[in-house]
Amino acid sequence: MQMEITFPAGFEDLAPFAQWALPTADQRTLTRREASREELRAFYDAVLPRVEAILDECDRFALGELPESHRGIFNIALSMAEIAPHVEFYRGDPSVPYSFEEARFVAVHGADETWQALPPNGPR
Repeated sequence: MQMEITFPAGFEDLAPFAQWALPTADQRTLTRREASREELRAFYDAVLPRVEAILDECDRFALGELPESHRGIFNIALSMAEIAPHVEFYRGDPSVPYSFEEARFVAVHGADETWQALPPNGPR
């Protein structure tokens, strides 16, 4: 079940891209792989000019203490990091050209909510 995404003041223009505010790496990867070239490009063009402002806003909080009000924009920035290489290097191809089937790759911590900043190999 998708929870409702909120946007802090000044970031309401990102609301049309709320479907990209995904909390886990697994979700972001799957959404990118299922998107069209046009969807990737539209997201990229809208979010790229806002990335620095998003990161500046999120940097106001300590690592792992991001309030719920900011998780949506943080996750949008992470989705931008996920899709940018596909727009910039792969001509908008949602997959990775000339590679093995991506579904074979299993991220060890891909289901973790990234904002929590959990250590990759630390205690759980």
